[in-house]
Amino acid sequence: MPVHDTALVYGRYLRQSLRSRFALLFGVLTPLLYLFLFGPLLTGLPLGGRGSSWQVLVPGLLLQLGLFGALFAGFAVIMENAQGVLERMRVTPVSRLALLLGRALRDATVFVLQAVLLVLAALVMGLRAPLAGILIGFAFVALLTLSLASLSYALATRVRTPQAFGPLINTVSMPSMLLSGLMLPMTLAPAWLDVLSHLVPFRYLVDAVRDAYVGAYTSAHMLYGVLVAVGFAALSVTVGTRVFRTAGA
Repeated sequence: MPVHDTALVYGRYLRQSLRSRFALLFGVLTPLLYLFLFGPLLTGLPLGGRGSSWQVLVPGLLLQLGLFGALFAGFAVIMENAQGVLERMRVTPVSRLALLLGRALRDATVFVLQAVLLVLAALVMGLRAPLAGILIGFAFVALLTLSLASLSYALATRVRTPQAFGPLINTVSMPSMLLSGLMLPMTLAPAWLDVLSHLVPFRYLVDAVRDAYVGAYTSAHMLYGVLVAVGFAALSVTVGTRVFRTAGA
């Protein structure tokens, strides 16, 4: 059964991740540095949005965590391909959907755990946000991670070397970060850049989480964010599964 297969794959990879506590902490290091070293610079600045500077910055850092971490998840598949692990798993009765979804759900779990650590640190720094908004932010991190990890794993089955995979991911990740308004709202940008940023789906997720952090749960930003996040996740898992089914065929 696909659900049983997915649970098996998920459990296997989650146990591997939880055994490496250093990796869990190291993964959240960059957002924490932004929080501690960049966050205080924004205090008191007019950022063009509702709420405090922390309610603007922290949602962006949460999605930055999912964006960069999930995009680079495919390196693990490249290593497994080189060692023959993935090929041995393909000849088992486990479904290809489970091979992909188990990994991606593990990544979503890990990054939500890291997001919890980030929010706890932000609360110490001065963040004030409703509990419901914080939980909604975690849900967006999980959906974003599920989407990007699925695409990253699919790409890794086609690009077999780290030397080729890394530059491709950097080409996607940097413009996505700059145009999605992770650090600062895109409403502060020139009009042409603000318009261009609407072509990047991550912008809608960032705006939605920022609204959640000020308690605006029924705003247009929230509606668009949910639609984009769910639609992007469904598309990514579908594409990733198809690639996994045909890889090595």
